[in-house]
Amino acid sequence: MHYTRNPYLQVTIIIVCLFIISCNSSDAPKDKEIVADPKQMDKKASENIRAVLEFALGNDGKVDDSIRLHLATITSDFYAAEEYQPVWSSKENWQPLADTLFQFITNAEQNGLFPKDYHLKNLKALKNKLDTDSLKRMDAALWTRADLMFTDAFMRIIKDLKHGRLNPDSITINKDSLKVNEFFINNLNTLLDKKQFTGLLNSLQPTNKGYWELKNGIKRFLDSMDRRTYTYVTYPYKKGDAKDSLFFIKTLQKRLNESGAISFTNKLPDSTELNNAIQKYQKQKGIKADGKISSAIIKMMNTSDAERFKRIAITLDRYKQLPEKMPEKYIWVNLPGYYLWVIDHDTIALESKVICGKPDTRTPLLNSEITDMVTYPTWTVPTSIIAKQYLPKLKSNPGYLAKLGLRLVNNKGETIDAGSVNWSKYSKGIPYKVMQNSGDNNALGIFKFNFNNPYAVYLHDTNQRYLFKNASRALSHGCVRVQEWEQLAFYIARNDSMSITNPETLNYNTDSIKNWIAGKERHRIDVKNRIPIYIRYFSCEGKEGKIKFYDDIYGEDKVLREKYFADK
Repeated sequence: MHYTRNPYLQVTIIIVCLFIISCNSSDAPKDKEIVADPKQMDKKASENIRAVLEFALGNDGKVDDSIRLHLATITSDFYAAEEYQPVWSSKENWQPLADTLFQFITNAEQNGLFPKDYHLKNLKALKNKLDTDSLKRMDAALWTRADLMFTDAFMRIIKDLKHGRLNPDSITINKDSLKVNEFFINNLNTLLDKKQFTGLLNSLQPTNKGYWELKNGIKRFLDSMDRRTYTYVTYPYKKGDAKDSLFFIKTLQKRLNESGAISFTNKLPDSTELNNAIQKYQKQKGIKADGKISSAIIKMMNTSDAERFKRIAITLDRYKQLPEKMPEKYIWVNLPGYYLWVIDHDTIALESKVICGKPDTRTPLLNSEITDMVTYPTWTVPTSIIAKQYLPKLKSNPGYLAKLGLRLVNNKGETIDAGSVNWSKYSKGIPYKVMQNSGDNNALGIFKFNFNNPYAVYLHDTNQRYLFKNASRALSHGCVRVQEWEQLAFYIARNDSMSITNPETLNYNTDSIKNWIAGKERHRIDVKNRIPIYIRYFSCEGKEGKIKFYDDIYGEDKVLREKYFADK
């Protein structure tokens, strides 16, 4: 088939291409510009700053092959307001604030930050050249790059300290956002004006006591941090896949070799050699030396200090997601720590062990407030439990619910004989409720705390109180079981009593709760002065200058590490 060329179309295409190229290509920044007179340096640097920013804005922040501005638009807006004058140096000399900022970036880990995020490598190289080489000190192109990187680094530091890194969309960084520009530019102007570096950065961070306790433990952690990089061992491997199992043994051998537990050769170890190596590793870690491969031992091998530091960074950022000012009184549930606190004016007024959801029925993270409490509650079995656990057994044994002390209830509240239901026609759910009457054997125990949430979870007592002895307590179907439920109920009752003003009256107190429990009476108690509750996932915390780590029970930290800190 023959196509006729259209010369007008070809000319049009060429013109459009030339237009696109011209719009996207500013002159590349100068690599060198020697200025003999130091008094002229600021003028030349100013000209270069304008030119470099114009180029960077048209090239996704890129200045050259090694430098890219993270916040190019905001950096450009700042310099435009300053008539593109350098702010970190003057006449071939650093301003004192430049040295202060450089030291902060160098030691950024002490704030849970990563130095590489703030141009450390390039700044260190440039600063060394400008400080030690008299000819380089005359180069306006180098002073320009240094000034821009310092400004860009400062902008990103205050963003990370104020808002964190876990929600990049929580603060829209674009030229049209006046509030965003005010935050960045006003803070830099405040720094340049008042020159109070530490005070400014501290003012941007959370005031939460737990945040600062965690930060205060970082230096001690860093002082003893093992910075070696270890081989990551993927486990479990695919059963029946010879290649995958061989790869597992090979990587395990390499990891054990890195800890000095086995020699690494081209020959794979046999079962005896592997068992002995694992025992040696277990002895190094001070745990039971059984030589067995397990998810726990592999998890320990994969948990390096570098990974722990990322968990510190993640937890610090989680504090930044909390309200700037927490309530005077609130309930704090930390799932990985398996504990509940009642915080009263920054003091722990009550502490309790908790049991939370299993990994496959995890307890949701939420904010709410206690609305009411129930003595001797009934239990309505969640539909997920009915579908997964009860329905398969009901198909073969209709008397299964009665055996568990449960009853079947229709939408009218009437009890139904489970033997009269054709269970074979149900696969995912049933048109009935499954309920357990109140009593000492009720799964909720004898007390329940309600709060509004879309997940149908609550705090409650339990009829399996012996489980609080377990170190790992991710055992429930999603609700939170509280060991010190009675003390929590009494605290809420006293708080309600304290807030009563005439002519109001309160229809309960701690004594009435005690009497209802003693008489095994079911009562619903409206909470007048509702106490906020925060269910959170903080896998480490600071205690007495040290950092305590908890298991990443739901893999939440792992997901965030891979999403935001994979290159760290």
